[in-house]
Amino acid sequence: MEIRDAILADLPAIVEIYNSTVPSRMVTADPEPISVESRRDWFHEHDPQSRPLWVAQIDREIAGWFSFEPFRKKPAYHATAEVSVYVSESHRRKGIGRRLLQEGIRCAPEFGLKTLTAGAFAHNGPSLKLFEEFGFERWAYYPRVAELDGIERDLVVMGLRLGELALDLRAAPAG
Repeated sequence: MEIRDAILADLPAIVEIYNSTVPSRMVTADPEPISVESRRDWFHEHDPQSRPLWVAQIDREIAGWFSFEPFRKKPAYHATAEVSVYVSESHRRKGIGRRLLQEGIRCAPEFGLKTLTAGAFAHNGPSLKLFEEFGFERWAYYPRVAELDGIERDLVVMGLRLGELALDLRAAPAG
């Protein structure tokens, strides 16, 4: 598996992976699939030097993706980013999400980051477990803030202060 910066030609695969999560109502707050065109601006907002968008590629196939997003648009939040991890249906439960998250944590200090956040629906046990395994803690709980198919859903915001953990991961061999 190779983790690399995403290029525009990867955007259809990124959107396809994202859209594959819509029917489950566990991962994304979008009730309908999105279009490639609707994600072009989002794609171009990622800067490989500060807030990259990565893809995990296996044998020329995009198996997953990882993004660093601005936590807030205000300058005081410059050292905090929200992270997202998505894996294609055919590659789930093979450690790809874990590897992407590990690489994100390991590289975050290179982008001037000290804190990472992630949001997940409270009923999305696999995502919450993944983040908890990497030391993310539950920092906020927003009851019934999303509604999908008439069902109100809770949002859990997870957070991680990098410090020693990022240093440990930087020293660990990649792979």
